[in-house]
Amino acid sequence: MRAVQKSIFGLVLSLLAILSLAGMSVHAQAQGEKRLALVIGNADYQRDPLATSANDAGLIAQTLQAAGFDVVGARDLDGDSLRKALRDFLDKAQQAGPDTVAFIYLAGYGLQFAGDNYFVPIDAKIDTATAVPIEAVRIGDYMRQLATLRLKAGIIVLDAARNNPFAKSGAPLAGGLALVEPEPRTLLAFNAAPGTVAPPEQGPYGAYAHALAEMIREGGLRLNDVFDRVRLRVNEMTKGAEVPWNQSRVQAPFVFFERAREAGVRAPSTEAVELRTRPIRELSARDAYLAALDRDTLVAYEAFLAVYPRDPMAPRVRAIIAVRREELTWRRTVRVDTPRAYWSYLRRYPRGPHRADAERRLSELAAAAEPPPSFMVMDYDVPPPPPAEIIYIDRPVIYFGDPDFDFEPPPPPPVYFLPPPPPDFVVLLPPPLPVAVFVLPVPVFVPMAKVVYPPPYIVPPPHNIFYEQAYQRTDGRGVLGAAGVAAFREPQAPLHVPLAAAAAGAAAGAAAAHILLPPSIARKASTMGHQPPLGGTPGQPAPGPGQPVVPGIGKGQPLPVPHGPVAPLPGKAGQPLPLGLKPGQPGQPLPGIGKGQPLPVPHGPVAPLPGKAGQPLPLGLK
Repeated sequence: MRAVQKSIFGLVLSLLAILSLAGMSVHAQAQGEKRLALVIGNADYQRDPLATSANDAGLIAQTLQAAGFDVVGARDLDGDSLRKALRDFLDKAQQAGPDTVAFIYLAGYGLQFAGDNYFVPIDAKIDTATAVPIEAVRIGDYMRQLATLRLKAGIIVLDAARNNPFAKSGAPLAGGLALVEPEPRTLLAFNAAPGTVAPPEQGPYGAYAHALAEMIREGGLRLNDVFDRVRLRVNEMTKGAEVPWNQSRVQAPFVFFERAREAGVRAPSTEAVELRTRPIRELSARDAYLAALDRDTLVAYEAFLAVYPRDPMAPRVRAIIAVRREELTWRRTVRVDTPRAYWSYLRRYPRGPHRADAERRLSELAAAAEPPPSFMVMDYDVPPPPPAEIIYIDRPVIYFGDPDFDFEPPPPPPVYFLPPPPPDFVVLLPPPLPVAVFVLPVPVFVPMAKVVYPPPYIVPPPHNIFYEQAYQRTDGRGVLGAAGVAAFREPQAPLHVPLAAAAAGAAAGAAAAHILLPPSIARKASTMGHQPPLGGTPGQPAPGPGQPVVPGIGKGQPLPVPHGPVAPLPGKAGQPLPLGLKPGQPGQPLPGIGKGQPLPVPHGPVAPLPGKAGQPLPLGLK
C-alpha cells in the first residue's frame, strides 16, 4: 500500500512539475520577444575622418527602430565612452531576459591584431601595432559576454573593415578583420571578407549599410538570408570590390519584418532554388559564380575554379580563395600558438599579410626567428596555396578592387535571384547634420511597403514614438496603418509624402526621430552643457510606457505638421529645446522657407496635404 501511495505521490509531483514548466513556457511566450540594439558610428577620427560611418549608423538605427528594436546609439565616441556604452548595453540585455534579440552595429575603423578584432575610438593614438590592444576596444570580449547571457540571439555587425591610417611606424598591421568563430547563439558579420578592406566611400552612405538597410526592410527573410543577400547586393554595388562576410550560430528562428499574407511571400523561383541548391558543375559560368558567392565557402569557390578555370571571373575567384585560405591558416596558427605554428605559417606565407604578427609572436615566445633543422611543418585544415594564389596575398592590405588585379567586373545577379531594390531606395538623400553632441544623424525615412510590418509577438519598444505611431495596429495581427512619422506605400504605387519629412521643421517631429543616447553618454552630454535628446536629465527617469514621449504631445495624439506659419514650440520658457532647435513666434515661417511656401519633399511631386493651415494631420491619413 505504501508503495502505491509513493507511486501516486511521485506521479503527482511529476505532473505538477510538467504543469509548472508548461506555465513558464506559456508565460515566456506571452511576454513576447524583446529587441534591443546599440548602434555606434565613429567618423571624426583625428587621423583620416570617415565620410559615411556616422550616416551609416543613423540609417541602421532608424531601420532597426522601425523593426521594433529599442535602439540606443551615438556617434564619435572616445575610448572611455565607447567602453561605457558597451557595458550599458550588456547590462540592459542582461535585465531583458532570455527572450531577447540583441543587435550591435559598429561603424568606423576596425583592426585585427594577434587573431583578435578591435574597434577604434576616435581619440585612439596607434602609432605602432603593439598599441592596438591598449588604445582600441577588443570586440571578442563583449561578444563572449553577450553569449553568456543566453539570449534568444545576438547579432554583431562590424562595418569597420577599412584601409586604416594607423601603425605606420614599425611592422605593419594585417589589413581588415580577422576570421573568428561566432559564439553560440550569435551571428557575426563584417562589411568586407576577413583579411580584406572595403574601398573608400564618399557618401552619403556606405554600400554595406545601404544594402543591410534594404534587406532588413524586405520582410519575410530569415536571418541568414538577410546577410547572404547583403553580400550579393554589395558585390553588385561595388562591382566586386567589396565582398561582405557573415557566419551564424543562431538556432532560434528570427525575422526582422513579416509580410502580410494577402501580399504573398516572395517565394523563390524555380531558377533561384536551382541556383542555390544544384552542384556548381551543373550551372553556367555566370550562375556558378553567383552560386559560389551566395554560398561563400572555400569548397564552393574551388568548385567554380575546377569547372571554369579560364572564365573571366576565375582570377577574381582565385583571389577570394587565396585570402580565405590564408585567413583559415592564420586562425589555426593563432589557436595553436606555439613556435612551431608560427614557423609553419611563415613557411607557407613568407611574405603574407600576417608575417609581422608571426615574427612578433615568436619574439614574445623567446623563440628563434628561423626554425631548427629538425622542424616539421604543422598540419593545417587547408592545403598550402598554389603558386597562382601568392600574387594576391603578398601584401598586408588586400581589397578586391585593387587595380593591380585588373579583374573583370562581375555579372549582375538575375532578377529572379536578387530582386532589384525599391526605386525610392536606390539613391538615399544625405541626412541633415546633427546639431547635438554624440547624436546620430537622422536620415529622411523612406516609405516602406505597406505589406511589411514587425512581427506581432514582439514587445513594443518603450519611448519610441516612431514605432508606436508608424505601426498602428488595426487588427489583431498588427497590419500596418499608414501614418505617424512615416507614410507607407503600396508596392509599385505612386509615392506619398513621408510625414517625417513634412514635419521636419516641427520640434516634436525632430525630437521623435532621434535615437536615444546610451545612459552613460547622455550623462556625459549633460555635463558638457548639452541636452540629451529624449533621454531626460540625469537622475530623472525616462518616460514610461503610456506617458508622453514628446513634450506636449500625448500618446495617440497627432504630430503637428506645419502648413505655413508655425505655432509656438512645446515646452516651458527657459528650458532648452531638443537638438538645438530655436524657438519660433506665431506667424514666423520655418527657417529657410518663406511664409506660404511649400516644404521640400525628397521623393518627387506630392499632392496637397489635406487639412487647414496650422492644423495637425490626424494619424492614419495618407
